[in-house]
Amino acid sequence: MPDTSRSAFIAVTGATGYIGGRLVPRLLEGGHRIRCLVRDRNKSLSRPWANDQRIEIVQCDLADEAAVCDALRGCSAAYYLVHSMLVAGDQYAQHDRAIAEHFGGAAAQAGLQRIIYLGGLGERGPNLSEHLASRRDVENALRLGGVPVTVLRAAMIIGSGSASFEILRYLVERLPIMITPRWVSTECQPIAVRNVLEYLVRCIDEPRTIGQTLDIGGPEVLTYRQIMTIMAQAAGLRARLVIPVPVLSPRLSSLWIHLVTPISHRVARPLAEGLRNRVVCRDNRAAELMPQKLLTVREAIDAALGKSREHEVPTRWSDAGEMPGDPDWAGGTMMIDRRECLVNAPAHTAFNAVCQVGGSHGYHAADWLWRIRGAMDRLAGGPGLRRGRRHPQEIHYGDALDFWRVTRVEQDRALELRAEMKLPGIATLSFEINPFAGDPSMCRLTQTARFKPRGLGGILYWYAVLPLHHVVFNGMLRGIQRAACA
Repeated sequence: MPDTSRSAFIAVTGATGYIGGRLVPRLLEGGHRIRCLVRDRNKSLSRPWANDQRIEIVQCDLADEAAVCDALRGCSAAYYLVHSMLVAGDQYAQHDRAIAEHFGGAAAQAGLQRIIYLGGLGERGPNLSEHLASRRDVENALRLGGVPVTVLRAAMIIGSGSASFEILRYLVERLPIMITPRWVSTECQPIAVRNVLEYLVRCIDEPRTIGQTLDIGGPEVLTYRQIMTIMAQAAGLRARLVIPVPVLSPRLSSLWIHLVTPISHRVARPLAEGLRNRVVCRDNRAAELMPQKLLTVREAIDAALGKSREHEVPTRWSDAGEMPGDPDWAGGTMMIDRRECLVNAPAHTAFNAVCQVGGSHGYHAADWLWRIRGAMDRLAGGPGLRRGRRHPQEIHYGDALDFWRVTRVEQDRALELRAEMKLPGIATLSFEINPFAGDPSMCRLTQTARFKPRGLGGILYWYAVLPLHHVVFNGMLRGIQRAACA
């Protein structure tokens, strides 16, 4: 197999997303130089691979064709791994097609030799879901610029932290009896995330894939009901009773997925609609051109469960999405709850204790109140607490943490979380650590909750929960203090 030149850069869009965040280190292992095109440079800099000398990170808006063209100059190829369900809401299909057209035009102007796109399986027809039809539209939009596009089409991707795997795992773990739509009998050809990555990496060095559309899947074609059975077996659970009914619409299915799993309704709706479509490979050309050991569904689930148990999840579905801008604190009413304490431990130890909040560890005090707030948020359409966290101790800028988003991380100094729960206003929770009186063995920990209410409803909300602040926020601060001193 011929070796491509490593002198030019390989561009990667979506480098902080689920697939992109795993693809970049694999490309580095293959000796490639990478240029990541990102919305938020700080989010990329928090990744473990960001300091590699072969990495360039360029911040640009993919809707700005001129800026994208400049960013692509000097690149020989580009991976297009952008999807905007988390960003554009109901308008994601139009948004995805528009930025794909801009990207294809910019790639042609910059002289790229090829584009590689990860799309979705499913034959176009009158019954094709909007989600899968959107993937086809993106393929066509990328081709409009004239640069050859290699499309790898996959169905369900099974891997630790993937949206499909999280839906499957939570449904099976939480529901011994499931009333499901008829799509439970639809055939699907799942593929392990490691096999997807291997195809993406091998594709760049295989010239016979240029301009081709290749279906990629694992070695088995199964119904979703069969996949649920395998999931229960792998998790050591009793067989689940699955009762298909004809009356559950995609909307009702997505709301049910939203309530039971960590996946938001904005992501669940298009995924649920797509489950009615049979998604099976039409041929084996991908496996013939780029042979590899394809994991069975049971092997893929076992690997994903193992990574989750060992806290070795490099990326999650919730990593993708636009980072919120700095809240406009100027003007208007500002509610502040600031508390501080002395910690009889160095700053590094206190910072580590701060970074353990949330997820399975909880919030040090009144966790039952946090669970009630999470359940209320879930019912209101928010993320609730089920998103958890990627790792029980490590934390990076841009990480999802329950119903928070990490918007600031300064090692041993500060952590800031911005609320993504449904609120009548903007809320942040920040922690600052400062040395105490020049003594490196002690530090001062300041915890600040800020809330900018939206109208009268926001003001009433703040005063309604104010009586609970001493229990929740004071308990959390003292819990962090105890954890640091332990």
